Amino acid sequence: MSDKELLELAAKAAGIVDGHWLNDHSYWVGPYDGGYDWNPLDDNGDALCLAVKLWIDISFPLYREPDPPVVHAGMYWDASDDIWYPFEELRGTDPYAATRRAIVRAAAEIGREMK
Repeated sequence: MSDKELLELAAKAAGIVDGHWLNDHSYWVGPYDGGYDWNPLDDNGDALCLAVKLWIDISFPLYREPDPPVVHAGMYWDASDDIWYPFEELRGTDPYAATRRAIVRAAAEIGREMK
């Protein structure tokens, strides 16, 4: 799935209904003269707000060689559901970027499942 599709679905999950693309990288929320740029793939604050709003759990499993270090972001589908839906990203050289991407992937899944 492209970054554009991920952001559109994550925005849907977050209840953002007045967003539009200014270019291939900038998702603008609100009117042109009073809105704001929203991109949780690039902005730590946007990603954290998205995780809090959607109750997305973030975890950093204990690293043991030879497994690579990863970050998980996921959610339970509803209160009666015991199934965890994790999205895993390699932490690599930028653990913040990996965490943001895992959060957006989890949010996009929520948006994809919405009617």
